[in-house]
Amino acid sequence: MSSRSEIINVIREKIKGFPASPGLYFMKGPGDVVLYIGKAKSLRSRAASYFQPSADLMETRGPKIVEMINKVETIDFLEAKSEIDAILKEARLIKDVRPPYNTALADDKTFPYIEITTSDDFAGVYITREPRARGSKLFGPFTGGARELQGTLVLLQKIFKFRTCSLEINEDDPKRRFFRPCILYSINQCVAPCGAKVEKGEYRKIVADLIKFLNSKRSVILRQLKFEMDEAAKAFEFEKAAVLRDRIRLIERLDDCGTLEDNVQPEAFAADPTEALAELKHILHADNPVRIVEGIDIANISGQEAVGSLVKFIDGRPFKSGYRRFKIKTVSGIDDYAMIREVVSRRYKHAKEGEELWPDLVLIDGGLGHLHAAQQAFEAMGAYPPRLAAIAKKFEEIYLPGRDKPLRLPSRSPARKLLQYVRDEAHRFAQHYHHLLRSKKLLDQ
Repeated sequence: MSSRSEIINVIREKIKGFPASPGLYFMKGPGDVVLYIGKAKSLRSRAASYFQPSADLMETRGPKIVEMINKVETIDFLEAKSEIDAILKEARLIKDVRPPYNTALADDKTFPYIEITTSDDFAGVYITREPRARGSKLFGPFTGGARELQGTLVLLQKIFKFRTCSLEINEDDPKRRFFRPCILYSINQCVAPCGAKVEKGEYRKIVADLIKFLNSKRSVILRQLKFEMDEAAKAFEFEKAAVLRDRIRLIERLDDCGTLEDNVQPEAFAADPTEALAELKHILHADNPVRIVEGIDIANISGQEAVGSLVKFIDGRPFKSGYRRFKIKTVSGIDDYAMIREVVSRRYKHAKEGEELWPDLVLIDGGLGHLHAAQQAFEAMGAYPPRLAAIAKKFEEIYLPGRDKPLRLPSRSPARKLLQYVRDEAHRFAQHYHHLLRSKKLLDQ
């Protein structure tokens, strides 16, 4: 067995091969178990700071970190596109992996979005952690926090004069002509569609310009503000220069965000659990409540480092302690069906023997073929779950055993949103594990 000093020396040598770019580092203990996940602007320098001979970790990091470092046997990394990407990936992986020495970010709190309700006659612009199911344009998630984002929204409202109220405003409402707008209209910060002070077409142009601005690099307005700030400073108008400086910083904060595609936060789009479970019970014709749902997915690229994932939901909410990962052992090449059969067999062999409880529903990410693969695995085991279903991504169709045609639920259906949440959790969990395996493989070459 290697001594502690030998392990530290091996880790130091390994860190020398880390890139000097943003990303995540993973402190791992015995059995490759992740003890801690951290983010870094420079992976090499940040990771090395834990293992410098002269480092006083007790003074700089505290006793918990010292305790963790004494358990570390190896360290790995995962590169990120940027510091913002690293922040978002760190939050997601801490929620998924739940390392014992990460105390922050382990809850279900999400990063906020800017939401523009484009389906409304007069779109509102809001900061939200719970976006609408449909009918809106989203930007984010933003990493700076809701308070800083609120300051940015106030500045944008001064420029574009959109509404941020929660009023329901209909174009054909004749009472609008008699409605008294709020103070934001008086101070020229809103064009007051509530009081019929702006035509629908003109307001839509305002919203279109805002969306264009949020989608752009914003370089023109930043150059103008920086020019005005410099001119104010030259004229010794320091208060004006300070105001312009703050505006520049607020607009630059709009870059502190991820994308909807790369930084999915399914918690933000979850349905009401009570409604979802009641509807799910009805759809499945279940005699008893559907309380425990387990979702299964497969991730692989060209058949390399294939992995499976299982997520567990109890009463409509994620139960992270029940999440499991499976490195595919018996399948070579690209064969998702065979991989599903392997994961199903490995996951439910204990339930078959009566050593674990069956879930109320097993949900497979995929279509009819994926459902049949899971059925075949259960039949080969001589065991059957209470209920089985699959949900396909393309049209969000739900496949059930014994049905000739898939079930299509309305987009606002709470049951559909819950099944999508389970499916998306399983997919993301599989993808993150897959990326970790790939990075580890590359690192160990």
